[in-house]
Amino acid sequence: MVFKIVLLFLVAMGLLAWFGKMHWLGGKRLTRTKCRDCGRYRIGKGECACKGGR
Repeated sequence: MVFKIVLLFLVAMGLLAWFGKMHWLGGKRLTRTKCRDCGRYRIGKGECACKGGR
């Protein structure tokens, strides 16, 4: 009985993760690119922190 509950919970969490990755259902796609100057990751379309973005 406990095994069935845990299994159903894991399946439900997997379905939620799968739906979250579908971009046509409202999931957001992050663009991660590296800065050419400092090598840190930039998330989104803004400038890097080394260039005075923040």
